[in-house]
Order: sequence, then structure tokens, then C-alpha cells
Amino acid sequence: MDAETAELKVLDTAGRLFDERGVQAVGMDAIRTASGVSLKRLYQVFPSKDLLVEAVLRRRDSAVREALAAHGARVADGPYERALAVFDWLAGWFAEPDFRGCAFINTFGELGGVAPAVATLARDHKEALRAYLAEQTDALSAPPALADQLALLANGAMVVAGITGSPEPAAQAKAAARVLIDAARQTAARPTP
Repeated sequence: MDAETAELKVLDTAGRLFDERGVQAVGMDAIRTASGVSLKRLYQVFPSKDLLVEAVLRRRDSAVREALAAHGARVADGPYERALAVFDWLAGWFAEPDFRGCAFINTFGELGGVAPAVATLARDHKEALRAYLAEQTDALSAPPALADQLALLANGAMVVAGITGSPEPAAQAKAAARVLIDAARQTAARPTP
């Protein structure tokens, strides 16, 4: 098995096992067994579990950013709709049978205090979501704080959906987001005395 094939198999397997069991509960032997990649090749591709965890998170970050942007562009016409479409995208994700919560929130909870690279990756990922929302709210001439509030709703929905196993938090967060966005738009539309 060449290094590229081994890397993809290991990343796929590690991502799935980390989601199912948590990072600390999954050893390199379990990844080797489940992926079918020899231990020697596994360590050639990822010399440490820390590097593997970081690679899994970087890959997930890229996939989430691309999927969210594509969803917003495909289903929404304008910044108002794109901001709310984030919550529709979350609802679809939460409804997936293997959804176990946000990998960044979960991994940060496990390792953020002892693995600075994991903490940085999690913060960067969450900042990217906030920045995406800020693009939409800026286009609506809403106050900058609105993007932070919407990101808080989205991240809170991720946590609650991960714990409850229900996609309903996405709809609840979307309803709250609509109220916040509408209020910000009304405030922005009022003439200044």
C-alpha cells in the first residue's frame, strides 16, 4: 500500500473512531486494525498520534468550510438567507446517523488544555464560522456583534445536538437567529435623529 492510500485510509478511520469513541480512547493499534494499514506504514505516515489528530482536524476543517460555503451559495439568495442557511446546514448534519457532535468542540474538550496545536485548530475553525457569518451580517449593515451572537447560537446548537442526538437544536437556533437578524436590520434601517 502506497503512502498516499495509507494516509487516506488512516485519516478516514481515525476520524470515524475519534467521533465514535473520543480521541483519548482510541489508540494507534485500534486505528491500525480498523484501517488495515500496517503499524509500520501508519507510523511512517503519522509518526505520532498528536500529528494524526491534528491532520484529522485540518481535514475536517477544510471539509466543513467547503460544505458550508457550497450550501450557502446553492440554497440562499442574499446575505440574510445565507446567514439563516447555516442553521439549515447544521440541521442536515445533526440528522446524520453518525453525528456525535462537533469534532472541534469534542477534541478541544479532551485535549485543548494539554495540546496547544489542537486548541489553535479548534479556535481557528470556530473563528472561520464566525467570519463566514460576519460576511453575511456585514452585508446587511448589522452591528459586528451580531456575527458573534449567531456563531454562539450555532455552536450551542452543535453541543446540544451532540448531547441529545436530535437535530431540533438547529431549528431552535435558526428561530433565535432570525429574531436577532430581524432586530438588527430594523435598528439599522431606523433614521438617526
